[in-house]
Amino acid sequence: MMVSLALLALGVVSAVVAPRLFARAHWAEREPVVALWVWQCVVAAVLLCFALAMVFSAAAAWQTVRGQVFATAPRAVVDAYALGPYGPWSAALAVLLFCGGAWTAAMLTREVRDARARRRTRRSELLVRAPLLPGEEPGGAPLVVLEAQRPDAWWLPGPSPQLVITTAALRRLKGRQLDAVLAHEQGHARARHHWLQNCSAALANGFPKIPVFAAFRDEMHRLVELAADDVASRRYGRLTIALALVELNEDRGLFGPCPTPHGEVPQRVERLLAASPRLTAGHRLRLTAAAALVPVVPLLVAFVPGLRALG
Repeated sequence: MMVSLALLALGVVSAVVAPRLFARAHWAEREPVVALWVWQCVVAAVLLCFALAMVFSAAAAWQTVRGQVFATAPRAVVDAYALGPYGPWSAALAVLLFCGGAWTAAMLTREVRDARARRRTRRSELLVRAPLLPGEEPGGAPLVVLEAQRPDAWWLPGPSPQLVITTAALRRLKGRQLDAVLAHEQGHARARHHWLQNCSAALANGFPKIPVFAAFRDEMHRLVELAADDVASRRYGRLTIALALVELNEDRGLFGPCPTPHGEVPQRVERLLAASPRLTAGHRLRLTAAAALVPVVPLLVAFVPGLRALG
């Protein structure tokens, strides 16, 4: 039971402290891909803490579960976890954590279902505005040009991702700017950023009071755009993609003094124009390796009593 409480406390502390630490990490804008990896590792560690706490609580509450969890463990290892005296409390904690896990699965399932419904709706609307020519199949064209008065470009995720660009964008973007915008959207498609957004939205909607999940959702929306900007800027230059963002969004009033729903676009342009240097390869490697070790901490907490007993 003490292991379950330690894991639960570790998960709660991580969920509260992690967003505050990330808010001070100014390197995230310089290395959005590394920041995405770090966020995933932290959230995975929090979820792992709760999952392991549920397992050990259930093992303390019910002999059947204990027999499955410690089926091949020596008696000394089972005794090291002191599972017996906390049966009633362990059962309540195990049920509570199980309900949390079931709710997480339900939220993720709902988010994926809703995302697929939104994609089907958008594809249906796209077919109405850009009908298929004879011999074409739905979703067969990787690039769709849409007649519209507003310059815009986006991608539709799915088994066959499609890039959609409006005729107004084709008229406004010149040369390498158009190539940079297409590279930006292709960066989203290749990295499967929609999965990160779906998972982060499911956790934030399911547990709105947990700070790490709300921050995870907000940072995913920001960091995936920065990562896609970097994909385009490495091929066509920071100035090119910055000018393309301005051309696509200047008619929407994003660059005025009043805040707008897409207020992150000016910050993206400023970041590209500032051209802050990337972290060194060694620094990136150390951050990546340190993040990969974060989910190991709950495992160490879970297995330390057993390893001590064996030692």
